[in-house]
Amino acid sequence: MAHLTFSETEQRELREAARSEFPGNPALAYVLENLASEGIDLDRCRDWDDVRAEQGLPERDEDAHVA
Repeated sequence: MAHLTFSETEQRELREAARSEFPGNPALAYVLENLASEGIDLDRCRDWDDVRAEQGLPERDEDAHVA
């Protein structure tokens, strides 16, 4: 697939947003800052259904809707 990267401006904006929007959750801010600097390797992304199966969660109910 591809590797998604952010321009310097986008990186700065993502870091600033991570720090200002999640001051009470440093782990989430860290993840967002890391994504800003490292980008996203789309080859390593996994489908949500695969993650769900790995974690032993029930299959998604297609009829259930979140309101």
